[in-house]
Amino acid sequence: MSKKLILALTTPIVLSLTFSLPSLFNPAPTTAQQIRPQDVWQQVYQILPDLPLENQYISRETGKPATDNTLVSRLIRYHIYVKGRPPIFRLDWKLTVADYLGAHDLMSESAYPGNDTLRKNPIEGDRAVISGLNRAQRDALINTLVSIFNPNAAAESQAKPTPTSAPQSPATTPNPRGLPPQPQPGDARLLMP
Repeated sequence: MSKKLILALTTPIVLSLTFSLPSLFNPAPTTAQQIRPQDVWQQVYQILPDLPLENQYISRETGKPATDNTLVSRLIRYHIYVKGRPPIFRLDWKLTVADYLGAHDLMSESAYPGNDTLRKNPIEGDRAVISGLNRAQRDALINTLVSIFNPNAAAESQAKPTPTSAPQSPATTPNPRGLPPQPQPGDARLLMP
């Protein structure tokens, strides 16, 4: 057979495969929602409207208030771009909040988001706001950030079975091999007076 005849016979097959098997030749668009870190702050403030905006700082470029440069937008940029922490894990957000509280890593004023675009570095004001939040408010902030960046985490935490009865004490836990009882969740509360 000639090359032209082979090409003429195989071209329709290749074209039909191209259109019928998009995953091989043209990957289908992903169904997962793409999260843009610069857009998340707005969602956080919709969920937590009482959280301070801290957007009164003046832009170096325009001389006007930089209203889109908020506490949460700076917190997200610090977390992702300055510290390089993944935004989908609760523990990483807790470390970031600990930075703001002065309990983990030192925060560099020169690397803090807004230092190069605002007339006044917002680091001290942001740290004061985070320090002023109570534990429940900080947890709500962390939970909100995780639920936005990692929607599956919220679904997984809701799918976990919760105990419906009080945990058994070690003395009542059956131990068929006669070994010393293993620590159980909640045992530490037994040590408190």
